[in-house]
Amino acid sequence: MQKPELLAPGGSLEKLKTAILYGADAVYVGGEAFSLRAAAENFSLDQLKEGLEFAHNRGKKVYLTANILPHNADIDEFCGYIRNIAPLGFDAVLVADPGMMEIVKELAPNLPIHISTQANNVNYKSAEFWYKQGAKRVVLAREMSMAEIKEIRKRTPRELELEAFVHGAMCISYSGRCLLSNYMTARDANRGACAHPCRWKYSLMEETRPGEHMPVYENERGSFIFNSKDLCMIEHIPEIIESGITSLKIEGRVKTAYYVATVVKAYRDEIDRYFENPEGYRCNKESVEELCKVSHRPYYTGFYFGKPDSDAQVYATSSYIREYDLIGIVTDYNEENGIATVVQRNRFFKNDEIEVMQPGEPYFIQTADMKDEDGNDIEVANHAEMTLFMKMAKPVSIGAMLRKKRG
Repeated sequence: MQKPELLAPGGSLEKLKTAILYGADAVYVGGEAFSLRAAAENFSLDQLKEGLEFAHNRGKKVYLTANILPHNADIDEFCGYIRNIAPLGFDAVLVADPGMMEIVKELAPNLPIHISTQANNVNYKSAEFWYKQGAKRVVLAREMSMAEIKEIRKRTPRELELEAFVHGAMCISYSGRCLLSNYMTARDANRGACAHPCRWKYSLMEETRPGEHMPVYENERGSFIFNSKDLCMIEHIPEIIESGITSLKIEGRVKTAYYVATVVKAYRDEIDRYFENPEGYRCNKESVEELCKVSHRPYYTGFYFGKPDSDAQVYATSSYIREYDLIGIVTDYNEENGIATVVQRNRFFKNDEIEVMQPGEPYFIQTADMKDEDGNDIEVANHAEMTLFMKMAKPVSIGAMLRKKRG
């Protein structure tokens, strides 16, 4: 049984590096054009080069997303874009459109091609078709059950890699092919600019009574009729691995570096634990708890075990659950005196109880005791990006994150 790849979002250079440090085998990133996450920070050409060097020096992979559904006006620019990125050394490029695939094959013949979830791959014949066209990997639609995935794996060449989402936001439209945003805001979801109208709060207006808005109530807070829960498969690692999926994908290029670190670490820990002892494996509940310490909607298992019913929706609010704040990141650590250099991210106070999370280690709890560079006590870290120094209860690595439970 081959250990699957853990694939993480790299919405910025910081997030790419964080994902790698916290255990991702590969990251997917977007350039400043042709990526389906216009809201992400995305990468300049120089940042792409730096990110590639950082990952490759650590034996990790970087995939470039170029998976918009283009119009005629996009074609010439896309050709120039592919010419620019071809020599950089990406491990693959994701596309969703057959024409864009042909351009990549012509202009960057040595660049492996992955077919995006935007291509709505839901059956083995579709996967086989893309393989015959030269695709190395197919990203399966989120609307697939575990049984369907197993059948696709059984009926397609072993050389064809299969990738599937295991964690993150779900879309109420089929694998993200949505026209709501375009219709309501002129922001095209299929070209990277979704306004997420599926999360809005709605009311009704009758044709002959313009201006009279009648609320639609599920309860006293309103109705969020398209507001799906977040996907979370952390408790089903054995089933996922046994299905034959090559790459386990985490959604979230517009999420924070703290989100990326926490989610990647939880899945890394569980995948590794499973392969250490498959027969005796049981999901560590602490990993589940970790995933509840990031901003999220209530979790469910998506389509993996059958079509979602009404329980898959959140009817009371479109807000995220957010119980913890990232308060600092370790940028240096002195092993001799145990003092860490910390850059503040959110306000916290002396004597606050904080949790320290770092790659490859369980988190630990300690009391905040901060000093400035002259050794003076700091009562409150309330200046954005201020540098402070803290004695740590245990050794920490650069990139360790300090978090605090909201009061």
